[in-house]
Amino acid sequence: MARKKRVGGGAPEWLVTFADLMSLLVCFFVLIISFSIQDKEKLQVVAGSMREAFGVKDTARKTGIIEVEGIPIRDYMKDISQIEQEKDSDFAQERHEMRRKQGPEANTHNTMEADIEKPRQFATAAASLRQAWQEMPEITEISNNIILEETDEGLNIMLVDQDGRSMFREGSKYPYETTRRLIAKMAPVLARMPNRIEITGHTTTGRLTSTPSYTGWDLSSERANVARQILAEYGVPEDQFYAVVGKSDTEPLFPNDPYLAANRRIGILLKAEEPPIPPGHKL
Repeated sequence: MARKKRVGGGAPEWLVTFADLMSLLVCFFVLIISFSIQDKEKLQVVAGSMREAFGVKDTARKTGIIEVEGIPIRDYMKDISQIEQEKDSDFAQERHEMRRKQGPEANTHNTMEADIEKPRQFATAAASLRQAWQEMPEITEISNNIILEETDEGLNIMLVDQDGRSMFREGSKYPYETTRRLIAKMAPVLARMPNRIEITGHTTTGRLTSTPSYTGWDLSSERANVARQILAEYGVPEDQFYAVVGKSDTEPLFPNDPYLAANRRIGILLKAEEPPIPPGHKL
């Protein structure tokens, strides 16, 4: 009877093959068990990522501050470009000449003039914010967490979470140090603006906390208030704040993917309002 060959004087060849087969079966059963336990939140995130990757997603992702031109599919995101200094000087000179011709009876808070000046103010503010943030060495890493958007309500500055990079600690109202310095850099720019500020906090759908009584409403409102405290600490006057609101998961940034990390965010809105009535002016 022929003897079975041994591998290196050890176990026979059939035993090595059998061991490999058992290893494959174990892996197979582990995969079956893994797929049988479904996490709805994770599946929703994966589904959203797949739809976006294959171009069948209805809502496009918004661009970060470093992307100047943006990605072609992000056509609804407005890019706030920097205003050249020469144009600002020309505009100021023309405005001065107009006031001189109108005489002392002219109202310096003319509504038409305000409508022209608002978008320029927001563009200048956006450019100043970018310049302030560029001083941070880690700005490239967190650029996708920052969104600047000019809307009918004003200049909206959003600090959003991304997969693998959050702006606040897990389930906590306290931001990471990078987030804190990011907000602090905004304060001098916002303090120079005459517009009031509204801060909103947002969470994702289905977010669980260790304490059942502590809900997304509590977390979102406390994060918004911490952002207000940081801005106030670094120079924004208290009377410039219009509102601090927690909205929980009621207004997702991506309604088609309520579990998406980017729905967790802080919104700092520089409100577009009519200029205040000067003292002594009669309606």
